Amino acid sequence: MTDQLKHAINAAKTAQINDKQAEATRIASSSAGDQTFDMSESSYKTSHTAIRKARRFAMQGLYEWLVTDRRFDVDGKLGWKANAPHDIAARTRATNAMHTVHIGYYHEMMRDIPEQIEALDALILQHLDRDIDKLDTVEHAILLIGTYELQNRLEIPYKVVLDEAMKLNNHFGATDAHKLINAVLDRMAVELRATEVESDTKANLRTSQKSAAKQAQVKPVDSTEATNESAIDDSPTAPNKPRISANNTSVKRNSASKASANISEFKASKKDADDAKNQD
Repeated sequence: MTDQLKHAINAAKTAQINDKQAEATRIASSSAGDQTFDMSESSYKTSHTAIRKARRFAMQGLYEWLVTDRRFDVDGKLGWKANAPHDIAARTRATNAMHTVHIGYYHEMMRDIPEQIEALDALILQHLDRDIDKLDTVEHAILLIGTYELQNRLEIPYKVVLDEAMKLNNHFGATDAHKLINAVLDRMAVELRATEVESDTKANLRTSQKSAAKQAQVKPVDSTEATNESAIDDSPTAPNKPRISANNTSVKRNSASKASANISEFKASKKDADDAKNQD
């Protein structure tokens, strides 16, 4: 075995060992709560579908956190807290196939939304007709994701945020919950995305004005022409002669009768002439 081949084998083994150590360090830091996840992880999908799946997993993770640690925190039972968001995320990654999920965005929501829960709930409460604790937990989790995206992910259009919230509710929520979610996020968008909402409103107004102008340019149909066209359309296309049926017994066929009468008349006239001649 040549020295060059030996060096190549040793380098491959060293790289493999380093990769294993890096993975072990990453898992340990994750379980310890020190998350350093990157939105641009190249080993995972980053498409719109992958982001949508990240929202679904985040909604489920936030739901679990809201009914455990968050509820214990609100109730003052701090000693019961043993289900931190990063632990939920670690279990989710260990028990689910995440290769089609935008894992960076999933971890971002599982990290940032619990950290900003007080501020996000305050924004929700401004547009809510009830207390936060009166919300269904699924609705609360969906509103947290929508509010977080409206406030922090400005590159996502507000209409997309509202549409994705509706999709989450269709998948996890109650039948009529979309009314509350849509109303809250729609009013919140006017506050947090005022410039974007105003621009979208103006664009819709211009579109409606162009459509109205095109309709106004269409030449109206003259009433006289319409009447004439109606009269023409109402006129029968076939002549008004009665149709003769082959089975109509009232139709007379006199050709043979006339021929017979002519022959009889000719014979009678000839007989009369012969009789007159004989008398002479």
